[in-house]
Amino acid sequence: MTASRFSFRVPSRDSLLTIAMGGLAALGFQPLGLWPLTLAAFAYLIHRLHVVKTWRQALLVGWLFGVGHFTVGNGWIATAFTYQAEMPTWLGWVAVFLLALYLAVFPALATWGGWWLANTRRAMLLPAFAAAWIIAEWLRSWLFTGFAWNPLAMVTLGDFDRPGLALAAQWTGTYALSAVVVLLAGWWLFALRSWRQGQKWAAGAYALGPALLMILPLHGERREGTLPYTLVQPDVRQDRLNDPANFENQFQKTAALSLARKPGEKRLVLWPESGVPDFLREGYAQYWYDETTYAGDPVLARERLGRVAGNGAMLLTGTQDIAMEGPKVAGAWNVVTALDSSGAIRGSYAKAHLVPYGEYLPMRGILEPLGLSRLVAGSLDFFAGPGPRTLDLGGYGRAGVQICYEIIFSGQVVDKAQRPDYIFNPSNDGWFGAWGPPQHLAQARMRAIEEGLPVLRATTTGISAVIDADGVVRQFVPQHRAARLDGKVPPAHAPTLFARTGNLLAVLWAVALLFVALVASATRRR
Repeated sequence: MTASRFSFRVPSRDSLLTIAMGGLAALGFQPLGLWPLTLAAFAYLIHRLHVVKTWRQALLVGWLFGVGHFTVGNGWIATAFTYQAEMPTWLGWVAVFLLALYLAVFPALATWGGWWLANTRRAMLLPAFAAAWIIAEWLRSWLFTGFAWNPLAMVTLGDFDRPGLALAAQWTGTYALSAVVVLLAGWWLFALRSWRQGQKWAAGAYALGPALLMILPLHGERREGTLPYTLVQPDVRQDRLNDPANFENQFQKTAALSLARKPGEKRLVLWPESGVPDFLREGYAQYWYDETTYAGDPVLARERLGRVAGNGAMLLTGTQDIAMEGPKVAGAWNVVTALDSSGAIRGSYAKAHLVPYGEYLPMRGILEPLGLSRLVAGSLDFFAGPGPRTLDLGGYGRAGVQICYEIIFSGQVVDKAQRPDYIFNPSNDGWFGAWGPPQHLAQARMRAIEEGLPVLRATTTGISAVIDADGVVRQFVPQHRAARLDGKVPPAHAPTLFARTGNLLAVLWAVALLFVALVASATRRR
């Protein structure tokens, strides 16, 4: 073999610029919210699709763009490695880059699909690419368990008191709303081309239209609910959260923020994921209780929780249940448990969408001997629950529960057979860095809009929030502050179009865009 077969080829200027534009596009997500950069970057991507000559080039352009996009957008993941003593911190950025190499496949599929559909009919390119983007994001949400973080539609969310263009998600779903962003970026490309051709009025219209849509003060009707709540953010930092020596202080801090202000007040008390270190169910070996559970007794631990909540209250808190196989421990479940004021368990929900390398280690038999481990402390892998469930809490309403990461999965958060009155989303965002928590909150807002349901988020370190059914943040506690929120659960809307159809709606929008593309092509030919 000749040495030339193994020579390194320096990426071209166009390739490097495409990667950079992908990274620029991610700056439209929270916490920066620089959506004009996202539109400009996607306008460049659409331009590149216009000039490439082969499907291989189209595939490569999308993949390079995706590498930059997901490296920047998912940079918060690197922070998780700072809490894992068994692996070096620098490995975090290696993990982010390797994940981006995989996730970039989905933009590559979109660019290939758009280019292929419009290969002989260039007038079809923009709607065809938008349709392909819908399918690519939908595939990313479930293929290989899915990683739906930061679909493109997230750049349409306005400020906390203004959902903006994202309000359209109730009629489109998130993935079809992402296609709207692609179309708006295409308008900016048309604006540039019109300007170069001396058509200044057309250029101004093409440029101004997307900007107006993105800044419109769209919001729904503000309505008030009737069910009181107390939502607690204890600000227990990640480096102390799993330290047994801190368990009692953690409990006391959370409890002090939860006490009733009126004796016998009927209310929901909402604690975050990892809110209780105690094991609350009986039947485990005593040594499991001795080191973690109040007085070494799950019954006494539940009764104490009931007293903290007070008469007339219902406590929903994150905790863990152990999975037993005979006398042996097989794993655990990440659960939310509902307790009344007597300490009786009134319902529970087990997390279904687990975080790979966070809550379980894939291929443990291979990776563990190599020195790799989970990013979250603990040696037990978690088991997945059955999926969306509604807890009927009687006078405290029907609670849909989505734990932490689960809230990012469009169309997978509600039991349609038993529609809840609200969604409770406890989370531990303490290992998400500075960018992860605001991005997580933004995705919870999008679920509220899609489903027409309020979302109540209780987190360990922030951002905790109460979100109404229009995606408006009614109250919030910023990061790294201990506080409580009191109010009344905002009312739900009637089921939205998306709530009734799910992601079938997004697929139908993709079909509609392809029909528009065909009409555009036929009109152009005539």
